Amino acid sequence: MTLDEEARWLATQRPSRVRDVQAGRLAWTEVDLIDIEDGSARPLRDALEVFGVRVNYLRIGQPRHLVAALDGNRPIAPYVIVCCHGDEGRILIPELAEELARFQPFNGALGPDRIRQYFRLPGSVVVATGCDTGDPALADAFLDAGARVYIAPREAPFGYASVFAPLFLFYELTERRTLEEAVERLRAHDGELAMWQLYQR
Repeated sequence: MTLDEEARWLATQRPSRVRDVQAGRLAWTEVDLIDIEDGSARPLRDALEVFGVRVNYLRIGQPRHLVAALDGNRPIAPYVIVCCHGDEGRILIPELAEELARFQPFNGALGPDRIRQYFRLPGSVVVATGCDTGDPALADAFLDAGARVYIAPREAPFGYASVFAPLFLFYELTERRTLEEAVERLRAHDGELAMWQLYQR
Protein backbone atom coordinates (compact mmCIF):
# COMPACT_ATOMS: atom_id res chain seq x y z
CA MET A 1 0.00 0.00 0.00
CA THR A 2 1.39 3.43 -0.95
CA LEU A 3 1.28 6.47 1.31
CA ASP A 4 -1.50 8.00 -0.81
CA GLU A 5 -3.53 4.81 -0.52
CA GLU A 6 -2.99 4.74 3.22
CA ALA A 7 -4.07 8.39 3.52
CA ARG A 8 -7.24 7.66 1.55
CA TRP A 9 -7.96 4.62 3.73
CA LEU A 10 -7.40 6.55 6.97
CA ALA A 11 -9.77 9.24 5.70
CA THR A 12 -12.55 6.63 5.57
CA GLN A 13 -12.13 5.78 9.26
CA ARG A 14 -13.89 7.47 12.17
CA PRO A 15 -12.32 10.93 12.65
CA SER A 16 -9.88 10.84 15.55
CA ARG A 17 -6.46 12.21 16.40
CA VAL A 18 -5.39 8.59 16.78
CA ARG A 19 -5.43 8.52 12.96
CA ASP A 20 -2.39 10.85 13.05
CA VAL A 21 -0.56 8.21 15.08
CA GLN A 22 -1.70 5.46 12.74
CA ALA A 23 -0.29 7.54 9.90
CA GLY A 24 3.16 7.56 11.52
CA ARG A 25 3.29 10.35 14.09
CA LEU A 26 4.62 9.24 17.46
CA ALA A 27 1.95 11.26 19.30
CA TRP A 28 -0.64 13.93 18.57
CA THR A 29 0.15 15.91 21.75
CA GLU A 30 2.22 15.79 24.92
CA VAL A 31 1.33 15.81 28.62
CA ASP A 32 3.42 16.48 31.71
CA LEU A 33 1.85 14.13 34.24
CA ILE A 34 2.69 15.36 37.74
CA ASP A 35 2.28 12.61 40.36
CA ILE A 36 2.03 14.07 43.86
CA GLU A 37 1.55 10.85 45.82
CA ASP A 38 -1.66 10.03 43.97
CA GLY A 39 -2.47 6.45 43.00
CA SER A 40 -4.21 7.40 39.76
CA ALA A 41 -1.22 8.80 37.88
CA ARG A 42 0.32 5.56 36.61
CA PRO A 43 -2.92 4.04 35.25
CA LEU A 44 -3.70 7.43 33.73
CA ARG A 45 -0.32 7.40 31.99
CA ASP A 46 -1.03 4.03 30.38
CA ALA A 47 -4.49 5.14 29.23
CA LEU A 48 -3.26 8.42 27.74
CA GLU A 49 -0.61 6.58 25.76
CA VAL A 50 -3.38 4.41 24.26
CA PHE A 51 -4.97 7.69 23.08
CA GLY A 52 -1.76 8.56 21.19
CA VAL A 53 -0.46 11.04 23.79
CA ARG A 54 3.23 11.30 24.70
CA VAL A 55 3.40 11.34 28.51
CA ASN A 56 6.23 12.76 30.59
CA TYR A 57 5.68 11.07 33.95
CA LEU A 58 7.11 13.21 36.76
CA ARG A 59 6.94 11.73 40.24
CA ILE A 60 7.11 14.36 42.96
CA GLY A 61 8.83 13.41 46.21
CA GLN A 62 9.77 16.87 47.47
CA PRO A 63 8.51 20.41 46.89
CA ARG A 64 11.67 21.27 44.96
CA HIS A 65 10.83 18.48 42.47
CA LEU A 66 7.51 20.18 41.80
CA VAL A 67 9.21 23.53 41.32
CA ALA A 68 11.78 21.95 38.96
CA ALA A 69 8.95 20.37 36.95
CA LEU A 70 6.91 23.56 36.51
CA ASP A 71 9.19 26.58 36.93
CA GLY A 72 9.67 27.05 33.18
CA ASN A 73 13.36 26.12 33.15
CA ARG A 74 12.49 22.99 31.15
CA PRO A 75 10.08 22.81 28.22
CA ILE A 76 6.53 22.57 29.60
CA ALA A 77 4.12 20.33 27.65
CA PRO A 78 0.96 21.75 26.06
CA TYR A 79 -1.03 19.88 28.73
CA VAL A 80 -0.14 19.50 32.40
CA ILE A 81 -2.11 17.11 34.61
CA VAL A 82 -1.52 17.51 38.34
CA CYS A 83 -2.60 14.26 40.03
CA CYS A 84 -2.93 15.29 43.64
CA HIS A 85 -5.06 15.63 46.72
CA GLY A 86 -6.47 19.02 47.58
CA ASP A 87 -8.25 20.87 50.34
CA GLU A 88 -9.68 24.38 50.69
CA GLY A 89 -8.19 25.65 47.43
CA ARG A 90 -4.71 24.23 48.01
CA ILE A 91 -2.74 21.34 46.53
CA LEU A 92 -1.64 19.05 49.34
CA ILE A 93 2.01 18.02 49.44
CA PRO A 94 3.16 15.76 52.28
CA GLU A 95 5.18 17.74 54.79
CA LEU A 96 8.81 16.74 55.15
CA ALA A 97 10.77 16.30 58.34
CA GLU A 98 12.50 19.44 59.53
CA GLU A 99 15.99 18.28 58.53
CA LEU A 100 14.79 17.84 54.91
CA ALA A 101 12.34 20.74 54.84
CA ARG A 102 15.06 23.34 55.46
CA PHE A 103 16.45 22.67 51.96
CA GLN A 104 13.08 23.08 50.21
CA PRO A 105 11.57 26.21 48.64
CA PHE A 106 8.49 25.56 50.82
CA ASN A 107 7.00 22.78 52.91
CA GLY A 108 3.41 21.53 52.98
CA ALA A 109 0.38 22.71 51.02
CA LEU A 110 0.67 24.72 47.82
CA GLY A 111 -1.63 27.72 47.59
CA PRO A 112 -2.05 30.63 45.16
CA ASP A 113 0.90 32.71 46.39
CA ARG A 114 3.40 29.90 45.92
CA ILE A 115 2.03 29.04 42.50
CA ARG A 116 2.55 32.63 41.39
CA GLN A 117 6.02 32.63 42.92
CA TYR A 118 7.38 29.36 41.56
CA PHE A 119 5.44 28.24 38.46
CA ARG A 120 5.77 29.34 34.83
CA LEU A 121 3.33 27.58 32.50
CA PRO A 122 3.41 29.50 29.23
CA GLY A 123 0.26 28.63 27.28
CA SER A 124 -0.32 25.22 28.87
CA VAL A 125 -3.69 23.69 29.68
CA VAL A 126 -3.51 22.63 33.34
CA VAL A 127 -5.83 19.96 34.76
CA ALA A 128 -5.82 19.30 38.52
CA THR A 129 -7.58 16.30 40.04
CA GLY A 130 -7.55 17.12 43.77
CA CYS A 131 -10.60 18.03 45.82
CA ASP A 132 -11.31 21.78 45.94
CA THR A 133 -8.50 22.58 43.49
CA GLY A 134 -11.07 24.31 41.30
CA ASP A 135 -11.21 27.16 43.80
CA PRO A 136 -11.27 30.47 41.86
CA ALA A 137 -8.27 31.88 43.76
CA LEU A 138 -6.15 28.84 42.87
CA ALA A 139 -7.36 29.02 39.26
CA ASP A 140 -6.39 32.70 39.07
CA ALA A 141 -2.91 31.84 40.34
CA PHE A 142 -2.40 29.22 37.63
CA LEU A 143 -3.60 31.67 34.99
CA ASP A 144 -1.28 34.35 36.42
CA ALA A 145 1.56 31.81 36.10
CA GLY A 146 0.86 31.63 32.37
CA ALA A 147 -1.59 28.76 31.98
CA ARG A 148 -3.94 29.29 29.04
CA VAL A 149 -6.69 27.25 30.71
CA TYR A 150 -7.14 25.73 34.16
CA ILE A 151 -9.57 22.85 34.78
CA ALA A 152 -10.27 21.39 38.23
CA PRO A 153 -13.13 20.36 40.56
CA ARG A 154 -14.76 23.04 42.73
CA GLU A 155 -15.78 20.51 45.37
CA ALA A 156 -14.79 17.00 46.50
CA PRO A 157 -15.66 14.35 43.89
CA PHE A 158 -15.36 10.64 44.61
CA GLY A 159 -11.79 9.43 44.13
CA TYR A 160 -12.61 7.38 41.06
CA ALA A 161 -14.29 10.41 39.48
CA SER A 162 -10.93 12.17 39.74
CA VAL A 163 -9.37 9.31 37.78
CA PHE A 164 -12.11 9.28 35.16
CA ALA A 165 -12.29 13.05 34.56
CA PRO A 166 -8.94 13.47 32.78
CA LEU A 167 -9.53 10.23 30.85
CA PHE A 168 -12.93 11.46 29.68
CA LEU A 169 -11.46 14.85 28.81
CA PHE A 170 -8.68 13.34 26.68
CA TYR A 171 -11.05 10.91 25.03
CA GLU A 172 -13.08 13.90 23.86
CA LEU A 173 -9.96 15.77 22.72
CA THR A 174 -8.77 12.67 20.85
CA GLU A 175 -12.15 12.63 19.11
CA ARG A 176 -11.33 16.13 17.80
CA ARG A 177 -13.59 18.10 20.10
CA THR A 178 -12.45 21.55 21.20
CA LEU A 179 -11.36 21.95 24.80
CA GLU A 180 -14.55 23.87 25.59
CA GLU A 181 -16.70 21.16 23.99
CA ALA A 182 -14.79 18.45 25.86
CA VAL A 183 -15.32 20.13 29.24
CA GLU A 184 -18.99 20.74 28.48
CA ARG A 185 -19.47 17.04 27.69
CA LEU A 186 -17.49 16.07 30.80
CA ARG A 187 -19.67 18.25 33.03
CA ALA A 188 -22.86 16.88 31.49
CA HIS A 189 -21.94 13.26 32.25
CA ASP A 190 -23.08 13.23 35.90
CA GLY A 191 -23.07 15.18 39.15
CA GLU A 192 -19.55 14.14 40.14
CA LEU A 193 -18.01 15.30 36.87
CA ALA A 194 -20.13 18.45 36.86
CA MET A 195 -17.82 19.71 39.64
CA TRP A 196 -15.03 20.33 37.11
CA GLN A 197 -14.74 23.97 36.09
CA LEU A 198 -12.89 25.55 33.19
CA TYR A 199 -11.15 28.85 33.86
CA GLN A 200 -9.56 31.06 31.22
CA ARG A 201 -9.09 34.73 30.42
